[in-house]
Amino acid sequence: MQTVNIHEAKTQLSKLIEQAVQGEAFIIAKAGKPMVKVTKIDTPEAGSKKRLGFMAGQISTPKDFDEMGKAEIAKLFGVEYLT
Repeated sequence: MQTVNIHEAKTQLSKLIEQAVQGEAFIIAKAGKPMVKVTKIDTPEAGSKKRLGFMAGQISTPKDFDEMGKAEIAKLFGVEYLT
């Protein structure tokens, strides 16, 4: 594994990042002492992201859903709920 000093990392950052993306991790050292290890991260496949509506048609809500709990909510705010 390649070790570079901070100055070299700053001047060649683009090249070093490209190498890391290709799987060649590297270490950045300060005064000869290893400080950080830079490696490629695994990102999820393009099709595996969560999406809105993924349960469409699989669940249902009551027709009075918007009315449920209104009296209790009004009471919490110190107001009277009028039906």
